[in-house]
Amino acid sequence: MIIRTIIVGSLECNCLIVSDETTNEAFIVDPGDEPDRIADMVHENSLAVKYIVCTHAHFDHIGAIPELKELTKAQIVLHKDEVDVYEASESFAKYLGFDIESLPAPDILVAEGEIIKTGGMSFSVFHTPGHTPGGICLYGEGIIITGDTLFAGSVGRTDLPGGDIKKLRKSFQRLMGLDGKIRVVPGHGPETTIGDEREYNFFAKELF
Repeated sequence: MIIRTIIVGSLECNCLIVSDETTNEAFIVDPGDEPDRIADMVHENSLAVKYIVCTHAHFDHIGAIPELKELTKAQIVLHKDEVDVYEASESFAKYLGFDIESLPAPDILVAEGEIIKTGGMSFSVFHTPGHTPGGICLYGEGIIITGDTLFAGSVGRTDLPGGDIKKLRKSFQRLMGLDGKIRVVPGHGPETTIGDEREYNFFAKELF
């Protein structure tokens, strides 16, 4: 497995291209902006993109989907509880002074426990609401991709529409129950581990 990270947009979203190094099949996580840069990475590495996975549907994580969908024909994957956020993302972006193109409809609506397979890779869907109603993490292959649920030293905000601090606490506690060696790849900022977050994350100090 190879993970290529491209930091995109003014909000510096971590767009991930996760590929099987044997088959070159891949999926893209959270393509928030700069579709040309993402497309160049796909092309330069001769990747066959099967899915575009949204950890959640805030505009800074999905803004490049229209162009990448057209280019790759990949299926858009979204949690079933995130559809309303996805459909409102264009207007929400405008409200905050950003512009994104109209989004194609999601192809696959997932739920807790479903599996996303690409090449020889397999990731379980963790439904981790709190930042948004349908936020997800992808867990497998020794890593967890956390979107805006968990950051190095912090967590996602809950003061935007659909945010819920009580649900975020439960989601955070669930992640802290994983093996400490698990590598955390968040939606913004540097990578970390579950063990480091149990020890240093400010949210952990509130809960434990």
